[in-house]
Amino acid sequence: DNLEKRELETGQEKTVPGKHYVPCTDIFENDQALVVVMEVQGVDRSDTSINVENNVLSVDGRISHSTYDALSPVYTEYNIGHYSRSFTLSNEIDQEGITARVDDGVLTLVLPKTKDAPPRQIEIS
Repeated sequence: DNLEKRELETGQEKTVPGKHYVPCTDIFENDQALVVVMEVQGVDRSDTSINVENNVLSVDGRISHSTYDALSPVYTEYNIGHYSRSFTLSNEIDQEGITARVDDGVLTLVLPKTKDAPPRQIEIS
């Protein structure tokens, strides 16, 4: 499989205040598309940004901290912060056909394959 599914490593630091987390992500493949499933709990749909630029798919989610300002934590396990994740896309992805939906804190992106990139079996010689 010659699809580039590796995470983009830019080495750049975030320049906005606050914690940033890398959301847990699974990537599945079928004959028609790659399906990216990402945990984005606590991020409202309107505070999520998904962009494709220079063959890089970027997902950013921002948490409003105002909800938590008046609270004094006694015990916490749930981390509150912004999310950010980027992936390089191969030329086998139809960038115009990418779709996204959010259900119960799970973001699902469908990255359709181009018609020119049908799956094929590679014979071993």
